[in-house]
Amino acid sequence: MELLIIAGIDISHLRLVDLTRLADQAKPFYDWVTIRFQTALLSNASLEQLLLKATSLELKLAIAACYQVTLPLDLPFLFDGVGRTYPHTKACYYFFSWLIRDAPQQRLAPLIQRIMRASAKSRTEVEIEVLTALIIEYRDHVQTFSWEAVREVIIDRLEGSRRSIKGHEKEAIVRTALLVAIQAYYDTHKGYGVFSGIEIPANQVMIGNESYDVSVNLLDSVGEIIGRILMPIKTRETEGGGHAHLFTRDILSAINAAKITKKNTIRDYIAVIIVAKNWSQREAATLRVLVDHLALFDLAPSEFSIFDDAAQLSLNHFVATVFDGTASTNQSAQSIDQQ
Repeated sequence: MELLIIAGIDISHLRLVDLTRLADQAKPFYDWVTIRFQTALLSNASLEQLLLKATSLELKLAIAACYQVTLPLDLPFLFDGVGRTYPHTKACYYFFSWLIRDAPQQRLAPLIQRIMRASAKSRTEVEIEVLTALIIEYRDHVQTFSWEAVREVIIDRLEGSRRSIKGHEKEAIVRTALLVAIQAYYDTHKGYGVFSGIEIPANQVMIGNESYDVSVNLLDSVGEIIGRILMPIKTRETEGGGHAHLFTRDILSAINAAKITKKNTIRDYIAVIIVAKNWSQREAATLRVLVDHLALFDLAPSEFSIFDDAAQLSLNHFVATVFDGTASTNQSAQSIDQQ
């Protein structure tokens, strides 16, 4: 994405672009809530209309329908400011809280805890009761629950979340791009292709002695992991082919660790993200043979703020082939000293 330069001064606000791109990935969750409301209330009205007009009993029923899913696998996601997905019930809690109240974790959650102790009800029961009461009480002041209005709220919440989570800037950019790819597929297919569901772990995944910054677990119909997308992120400040060669060796080690330690029933797909100036073209060609997907950004790490359109489309295509079952895991790992 081009910088915005006036009189030689960079006034770009690429963080806003990244946040809006991340917020847009909440649209499938908004649409899913809409369908749950329409089904529970036997209505074709929009989510905005239902939230504004439903009775307390109807709202409680519809919100409960969102919380209570039989097998929470084939569902869209909600996430924090660095793209880490929430468990489904927490996603429901945050979604409805964001519509009507600020600081659901810092301020509302302690109040819910007190109500639980006083009423001896479960957390889910209390959350549904509290969210229903808040919407009924304040919806006339909010006036709109359209996607456009909710999107603005989500952008604000994501920005606050990102400010509070330090040290995950590069991971956040990659997670955002990954979520864009996943949600683009989900928005078209209303599912995850040949897989019954997916999980996106919140933290790095360790396999042997190797770490993968971002990953996706691909699940079967009973929630067992039958595949993984593993995404190591490599950044380099200095230039020169020697560093590229060392990083390629690191990536090869990560590939081999996944192949050696995986169960026979698990298929691993390696997608490597490299951010470095003047990366060796020879090493890049080597990596494209070794891995299932490579995103190479000719940037200093401090300049890396977003996946450009071409990189995003390429990642979208890779994720789609994995979900469609047409991607084949790369079997080309070998010692790069032999290249």
